[in-house]
This record gives sequence, structure tokens and C-alpha cells, in this order.
Amino acid sequence: MTSEPTSRFPVGATATVADLEDDPHPLLARLRAAEPVSWLPALGGWLVTSRDLALRVMRDAAAFTVDDPRFSTARVVGPSMLSLDGPVHTRHRDPFARPFRPARTRERFTAFVETEVARLVGRLAPAGGAELRGELAGPLAVAVVAEALGLEGVDSATIRSWYGAFVEAVSAITAGGDAPARADEAYALLRAAVEKAITAGAPGSLLAEAAADGAELTTAEVVANAAILMFGGIDTTEGMIANTLLHLLGHPDQLRLVLDDPGLLPAAIEESLRLEPSASVVDRYATRDTVLGEVTVREGDLVRVSLAGANRDPAVFPDPDRFDVRRANAAEHLAFAHGPHFCFGAHLARLEARTAVAALLELPGLRLDPSHTPRAHGLVFRKPPRLHVLWDR
Repeated sequence: MTSEPTSRFPVGATATVADLEDDPHPLLARLRAAEPVSWLPALGGWLVTSRDLALRVMRDAAAFTVDDPRFSTARVVGPSMLSLDGPVHTRHRDPFARPFRPARTRERFTAFVETEVARLVGRLAPAGGAELRGELAGPLAVAVVAEALGLEGVDSATIRSWYGAFVEAVSAITAGGDAPARADEAYALLRAAVEKAITAGAPGSLLAEAAADGAELTTAEVVANAAILMFGGIDTTEGMIANTLLHLLGHPDQLRLVLDDPGLLPAAIEESLRLEPSASVVDRYATRDTVLGEVTVREGDLVRVSLAGANRDPAVFPDPDRFDVRRANAAEHLAFAHGPHFCFGAHLARLEARTAVAALLELPGLRLDPSHTPRAHGLVFRKPPRLHVLWDR
């Protein structure tokens, strides 16, 4: 595996994990301009920041695979659709992906999401203020995942604690550390809940359907994929909602455009996804020596694709650091990845975000709480730790 001399990649040599966790965009811009494929000693691998090269890596599973024992998520939950390629990936993915096709997503989840949003916003409305990540975005995402998986009898706080442990473990491994012990404890509890759901076989339970599917997934495989759905269905959806609200409320001129024309809300969500994807990087491993851009990636090298960097590539998105709800090509972002590992829950995440943000924008005078200064943070999963807002009662 490669250990590249830092003299070849001076910008990458200066990068720190703290830079990438706090505000990575200035560093990503420098890398994209000078070293679009750069060796970062802080990450022990390559970082790809240009959109065209990011697409190439994500599309070519034969040359850049997720199927490697170092893959962070697999180290936490075991082999799953997220950490496998080829026919075995299809076997894991298809039983879960089929129910999330656009028409089935609308039919299955629209009423549930609308009811849950109305309940959450109705409970908050009299207060005149709230912390929206913890009191709306997170609870909504948890409720939808629990509904989809059929985890009956497991309360939202428990599910939230499980996925929080998984996210903490993946972030620790990505930063070069070890997963905390509580991740193993959470996984054991998740396994017990999944086994119960499979046995119960409740109608509409995604877990029961996957276990009974002709693909013949084992219980262990169903459990691993349930954990993956928690990543995609909870953390990234929560971040998507929080980031959209942060961008809109932080740009009053753009907020006014959406308030005057609610038809712009879907475009605003896409632009927010472009500007700050809630999952900012995806990992691949080179299966052979491959020329990527102007460098040679060696077999076994970690190749980390910066979705955040690709989404601000000025070759595709003019004035890329500007939040513009009328940006014509915002939907060309890569926030849901690309290729065989494209997020099949994208339609559901968009449904949740549209419903939640639309309901919140009906609160009169919705605005950021001036006593707090929210901004996105995180190495892998990026969102504001808290999002305090006020409105007129």
C-alpha cells in the first residue's frame, strides 16, 4: 500500500482531522484546485475532491471497492449492502431497496410522515422556540425508520441511542481510532429487536419481508443491513433537514424567495444537499494499480471521495459557495453518492425533508435564535450539533 511523500502533495500534507471536522470547505477548495487527488497523511489515504473523478471512483466498483476489511462501517456492523460489491451486494441490497422505489415510497410513507410532522410541530408551536435537530429532525427520522423496519415495542430514545453509538464508532474509526465498547452493546440489543421483528412477521415490516425474501438473507445479514438503514434513514436524514433549515434561515433573501414561492422548496433542499451533504465522504479501496487524475493509486490504497468537495466543484457549480435556491443544476449534487451504492432511501429522505421544512415555515416569523451560532460540524456526518430557532407566538 502507498505511503506517499508529502512533498508531492503539500496541501494534503497540511490537512488535519480537525480541519475536516470543523470547516473543511476552504481546505477542500485548495485541494480541488491544486491536488484534486491528494495524499492526506492525516487520513492515511487519498482524498478525491473534483466531481468528475469522484464520479469515476464511485461508478467503477471493479477498480474501487467497498469490500475491504478496513471499511469503517463493516468493522462496526459486519458485512452489509454498504460494504459489499458485485452479486453479493445485490443479494443484500435488493430485498431492502424494492420497497423504496418512488411510487411505493409515496404510497407507503406520505400519510405517516405528514401525521408525524403535524404531531411534532403541533407540540412545539405554542412554545415560540425550539432546538429543531433534537426536537423535530431527529425524532421524525427515528419514527420513520422504526415504522419502516417494523421495530414494534422499541421506543424512539432506544433507537436513537443505538444509531448514535454506531455513528460514534464509524466516526472514531474514520479518524484513525477505535470503536467505543457501547457500539457492541447497541448492536447486541439491535440484533435482539430485529430477531423479534422477524419472528413477529408484522405486515409491512421491512425486516420480516427481507428475511422471507427469495434472496435468503441470514438473520445476521438482516441485522447488519438494519443497522445500515439506521445510518441512511436517521443520521443523514436528520442532517438533511437540519442543514436545509440552517441554510434557509441563515440566508433571509433566499428564505423570502421560498416563502413567496413554496414551489421553490424542493430546489432549496437540493441546493442545501449540494452545499453541505450530511454524509460528506465515502470510502473505497483500490483493487489494482490505477491512474486517477495525475496520480497512480496503488492496489490496496484507501481512496476517500469527498462528496462535500465534489459538490462545490466550480467546473460544475459556478460560485459554488453561494446558497442559491434558483441554481439551475443543484440536483447534479452527489449527496446521495452514485453508482451501485447510490442511496435508495433518497426519495423517502426528500419526502421527510419537504414535509418537515414546509410545516416549520408556516410558523410565523421563524428565525435563528440570535443567542446561538449554529454551523455544521463533523468528519463523516455533518450537521449543526444544535439548531435553536424562535418564532412569533
